[in-house]
Amino acid sequence: MTYDAIVIGVSAGGLNALRTLFSILPKDFKIPIIIVQHVSANSTGEWIKFINNKSPLHLKEADEKEKIKNSYAYFAPPNYHLLIEKNHTFSLTTDERVNFSRPSIDVLFESAADVYQCNLIGVILTGANKDGTAGLKKIKDAGGLTIVQDPADAEVPYMPESAITIRPDYILTLNEIAEMLLYLNSENNQ
Repeated sequence: MTYDAIVIGVSAGGLNALRTLFSILPKDFKIPIIIVQHVSANSTGEWIKFINNKSPLHLKEADEKEKIKNSYAYFAPPNYHLLIEKNHTFSLTTDERVNFSRPSIDVLFESAADVYQCNLIGVILTGANKDGTAGLKKIKDAGGLTIVQDPADAEVPYMPESAITIRPDYILTLNEIAEMLLYLNSENNQ
């Protein structure tokens, strides 16, 4: 199986989780990664620089109509829902909050499942609400691969606990998730 994209949803405790994950992934990691991290509407993006200091990948906020490229990790901008269009570009909206969040993990995951179907990997990491559970189920129903951080390994377990109710393909520690993504990336490149 080849994968066209990875979507990651993370909330409370996410800064440390993402910093750990992105410090492990190599510069030649090809599968594009698209992330919703719950942040304040007034966030300046300094937290992306904090993660970027430990990552060999190119990390950036997604822009409206930007083409999704390999070897990039894209973050939803503060106060915008991030969606993926059929032509593999981003769309940003200020529609109503979903699960009290904008950006919402469910919004990203559901649009990604529509576009990538079975060629999508969905990952839920640490967090304090249930955002992402419905979107992860849609990825699973579309035939995509679903991974949830083990709640015992998460800084804040509530989001992973909610997500495991959909019976994901894997429940792994953060380091095991990194290893799995490395393996899938290497399989993709063959």
